[in-house]
Amino acid sequence: MHKLPETGFFRLRQILGDRRASPKVEPLIPVCKSSWWAGVRSGRYPAPVKLGPRTTAWRVEDIRALIASLAEAAGCAPTKTGDQPTPATSHKNDNAALD
Repeated sequence: MHKLPETGFFRLRQILGDRRASPKVEPLIPVCKSSWWAGVRSGRYPAPVKLGPRTTAWRVEDIRALIASLAEAAGCAPTKTGDQPTPATSHKNDNAALD
């Protein structure tokens, strides 16, 4: 589970993760780099901000909104403000399939 800052910027490896880094960076959005850029081009993922000629980043606020919209589409609910969503569970009908 990731604790996201309120404001600031994320670089691509912070969003998609970096398994070669030490320590390993877990992904916020588990897609490959080419899928991410295709999603940015199509408007599915937020547009980047150029911080310099070779520095691209994304606003934390935009990534928070993306995580919330993906969670809503998947039927998940956030656990606490700033945490990644977890699947929403309903204990009311858990045994209904067993009857």
